[in-house]
Amino acid sequence: MTRLVGSQTQRILWLCTLLLALLIPGSALADTWQLQSGAESPDRGRQALAFLPNEIWIHSGDSIRWTFPTHERHTLTLLKPGQTRPPAFGPVFGILVGCPGVTPDGSSFDGTACVTSDVLLLGQDATIPPTYSVTFPTAGNFKFVCLIHADMTGVVHVVDPAQVLPHDQNFYDGQAQSEQARLLADASGMANRNENAQGEDVDVGIGEVVTRTGAGSQTASLMRFVKRTIVVHVGDTVEWTSLDPSINHTVTFGTEPADPRPPSANVTPTLDGARQAVISSTSDSVNSGFLSPAPQDRANLPQSNPGVTRIRVTFTSPGTFNYICAVHDQLGMKGTVIVQP
Repeated sequence: MTRLVGSQTQRILWLCTLLLALLIPGSALADTWQLQSGAESPDRGRQALAFLPNEIWIHSGDSIRWTFPTHERHTLTLLKPGQTRPPAFGPVFGILVGCPGVTPDGSSFDGTACVTSDVLLLGQDATIPPTYSVTFPTAGNFKFVCLIHADMTGVVHVVDPAQVLPHDQNFYDGQAQSEQARLLADASGMANRNENAQGEDVDVGIGEVVTRTGAGSQTASLMRFVKRTIVVHVGDTVEWTSLDPSINHTVTFGTEPADPRPPSANVTPTLDGARQAVISSTSDSVNSGFLSPAPQDRANLPQSNPGVTRIRVTFTSPGTFNYICAVHDQLGMKGTVIVQP
């Protein structure tokens, strides 16, 4: 038997590889990468409003599947270049405006048309988180965002299949775990900084925007009323202030409104840009409306008015008054005011 020399063996291996490439569809050779949208502490009160990680390099033809393992709402959205970012919700609170509308799982994005998931979150009794996948058929650098959280962004770098990728899935898994731990630790530290504040004022959530990769922003958020229970006297006024840079919160007593964005009719503006209300019975309903700062101003954009971040409530009768954040009560964002004679 004649032994094949090295060059002949290499030639046969090359021909086999070429034949295999012709027989197997290109999609079968593509990879599916796994990323994460958000993270939370076991009590849901500390939220990492971040894509984990928020920067990745993949080959054209590859897909990314994002997992949504939190009880906080998120979207995965890729706007086309120059597209105006839509608000999260339209006339009906909770119904996503989208691009308009949403695109199905497994959609393809090449920069010519917007792709977005619906609002995704882990259900109250669910154990398997929802996912959303996008395929990237062409090379380019594409930004992805969450339509609900302004400071939750990332970038996917799509390169030619002949180019060697800088990282593998294990790298991104480790990076996601590290970023998640740091963001949740940051949120825990916020509670420690503010829980000993004096007086009758209450912080309505606290947040910090950070940039850890240079590809976009991530937010560490404490979804809690700091000083969850306070004791005051009849005639006292309590002031709530949102300390979250980009997250919407409410202070809601009594019946939860279908749309928490506008204040209830018994809430009025103050001269210094806050809101105010009077509660005289434990059966009263008061909704602050969204408490949030104005969006960050950028060059060549109109100057925005200051946001409304405070509400003051005066209590005229004794009792125990329970309240919630109507946006984040599913996270346990609740409080109590005990009014003594």
